Amino acid sequence: MPKILVVDDEAQIRKFLRISLGASGHQVIEAETAEAGIAMAKAEPVDLVILDLGLPDMDGQEAITAIREFSTVPIIVLSVRATEVDKVEALDRGADDYVVKPFGIGELMARLRAALRQAPAPGKQALDVLKIGGLQMDFARRVISRDAQEIRLSKREYDLLRFLAASPDHVVTHKEILTAVWGPAHTEDTVYLRVYVNQLRQKLEPDPADPKIILTEPGVGYRLATQS
Repeated sequence: MPKILVVDDEAQIRKFLRISLGASGHQVIEAETAEAGIAMAKAEPVDLVILDLGLPDMDGQEAITAIREFSTVPIIVLSVRATEVDKVEALDRGADDYVVKPFGIGELMARLRAALRQAPAPGKQALDVLKIGGLQMDFARRVISRDAQEIRLSKREYDLLRFLAASPDHVVTHKEILTAVWGPAHTEDTVYLRVYVNQLRQKLEPDPADPKIILTEPGVGYRLATQS
């Protein structure tokens, strides 16, 4: 039974999540302050943290940083703050996903399942092979294929795909991608990124005009979706 830590100062939100998550087979523990949430995450193993940003004792952004000092547990931000700045900061600080209030429980549960599915177990190695429908990415052999037909990628295209595939179903920010693939001097060169994402979509997507694999998170980054 996955254990979920909900850190939110709104009692109604905590109750709603406790009931909804419990009905889906999750164990829920709760904290209404950042300090209490950090202490609970440190004191006992949890599988995922759902974190509000507007906490009474500390900004949730700082709480993300504090948790990341001792844990790699997946963190999903659940906040009324909907600006690009807040989303990017949370992801840069180490959050795995960001959901804006008011929210649909279906979407939140889907993102929670994706985060739990991709959370590394102790000692787990990164996947050498990732399959999405008929698309197969064999990073051990550096071979990308669809329906057994090899797809030729440039080195930059391959490096971009490999970086996105390292965090499947998770949002990766523009800054993170540009730093890793192009280098620290290119963190503002989002035009490069758009060009290469479009090139990858032309080669990987069944319908590049309606992408299902490389998804855009507007103003934030991209997500490699393993479930279409």
